[in-house]
Amino acid sequence: MILLFLGDIVGEPGRRAARLLLPKLVAREGIGFVVANGENSAGGNGITATIATELFSYGVDVITTGDHVWDQKETAALLAKEPRLLRPGNYPVGVPGSGSIVVERSGQPSVAVLNFQARTFMPSIENPFTLAIVEVERIRAFTPIIFMDFHGEATSEKIAMGRMLDGKVSAVVGTHTHVQTADEQVFPGGTAYLTDAGFTGPHDSVLGREVAPVIRRFLTNQPQRFEVASGWIRLQGALIDIDETTGRARSIRRVSEALTEN
Repeated sequence: MILLFLGDIVGEPGRRAARLLLPKLVAREGIGFVVANGENSAGGNGITATIATELFSYGVDVITTGDHVWDQKETAALLAKEPRLLRPGNYPVGVPGSGSIVVERSGQPSVAVLNFQARTFMPSIENPFTLAIVEVERIRAFTPIIFMDFHGEATSEKIAMGRMLDGKVSAVVGTHTHVQTADEQVFPGGTAYLTDAGFTGPHDSVLGREVAPVIRRFLTNQPQRFEVASGWIRLQGALIDIDETTGRARSIRRVSEALTEN
């Protein structure tokens, strides 16, 4: 099975890239399952019910998030009723939503998606390492095909998570930095790994935002309004070939495709 993971979808340009490029990519690569990080899909800040529905209509099967999951007021209620939208699984007990899902598919293997958030240089929530071990063992009773979006800042923390789960999950791919890394590999136990999938949106920017306000912020240390940029839109992520019987990854390949149409 080929699983596609899309790095953080940023604003309307990112959603447009998903709408126009995703169907072609699915057809060309024979993709059987799509996961996308949508925590920046609503104007660069969070996600709404309307946008979640939009992304599902483009062929996204599961949406993951991160530290911007609460940026829109309606998201808590949405998480409580839409199991295909995940929030990091290491929030305290009682927080709306879930950090994992097992997607049952008629006539095809089930696919599990996990979403955890790192803690280094990030908001301090529960320990993702101890919780991931428990959750992965629980999920393995349902399916060997397990994908994790690990949302974090520090490269070392992401690599450590991937190494810890090697042989226990199909893939660990990082998000949050919006900069696609070049360290894709399959670990000895069969877990595919990439430190950061990059982002889907405008790359003539600073991480998807207009350049000038970001530079002014660094020059003056004064608050600025960071609007979503508009130029050089790209779809970024990773393609993972997974053995459906064992759940081991055969390969992982980065994706970075430019949008040339409107």
